[in-house]
Amino acid sequence: MPGLLMQIWCSNLQTGDLQRPRRAVDGIFGLGQGRLSVISQLATQGLAPRVFSHCLKGDKSGGGVMVLGQIKRPDTVYTPLVPSQPHYNVNLQSIAVNNQILPIDPSVFTIATGDGTIIDTGTTLAYLPDEAYVPFVQAISSAVSQYGRAITYESYQCFDITSGAVDVFPEVSLNFAGGASMVLTPRGYLQMFSSSGSSIWCIGFQRMSHRRITILGDLVLKDKVVVYDLVRQRIGWAEYDCSLEVNVSATRGGRSKDVINTGQWRQNSSQISYTSDYYYLLQVVFLINILLSWNFRFL
Repeated sequence: MPGLLMQIWCSNLQTGDLQRPRRAVDGIFGLGQGRLSVISQLATQGLAPRVFSHCLKGDKSGGGVMVLGQIKRPDTVYTPLVPSQPHYNVNLQSIAVNNQILPIDPSVFTIATGDGTIIDTGTTLAYLPDEAYVPFVQAISSAVSQYGRAITYESYQCFDITSGAVDVFPEVSLNFAGGASMVLTPRGYLQMFSSSGSSIWCIGFQRMSHRRITILGDLVLKDKVVVYDLVRQRIGWAEYDCSLEVNVSATRGGRSKDVINTGQWRQNSSQISYTSDYYYLLQVVFLINILLSWNFRFL
């Protein structure tokens, strides 16, 4: 990559985290919004757009794809980023279970009363403050009460369903500013565990008892194209089978170009079309696929 000059350091002590905005970190792979993050440095030099996307596979094999640019999906919906925040904060306004809005004060999701709502792939599960977690679990428990019994497994609220079928669980909708909704099927918020020879389904959302912070991690981001558009200050998503190829649009140096069918790098390389001008972008796809294959969390 001729002409590339980047400042990159190693560290042996991390003092910032999602709950310390004054010492926010730019993520394991450096894709935060800070001036010295990888994405910011590449964009400043005109080598990459200030947009990146990922698609994380939800099955046990892991993997997925990440690109510098926008993965193009016609059904992508967007919500604005909260201005002047070091993390990827968004405005979560309500949660619905079976299309019924839960009785949660919307202020619990905002930075006005706490740390707000953060999208973060460096977090495996998802977290809700007490005021949201309790009605959320109660609504799901009520919806499946006739199909089995509620049990506690480790730190999870779980259900021993007689039929073992996951489709008895309700659909969940996370509703954001701008009219964007993230619809979660049961597999989008549940985890399956084996206990005493039987399978139980557990809610992957965890309780955040001591802080008002909502974190949406890999649990809800999997099996979706997620686009971080730092130019327009918004995040978008669309349901997608992340084992399939993706179409990418990228703009740099004032020019816009499409890179078609970047594909999964486990596939035959002859299926992947690219131009030499965007070889740098596909190199990033290749490296990230390796990291994701090792279940590496990068943001």
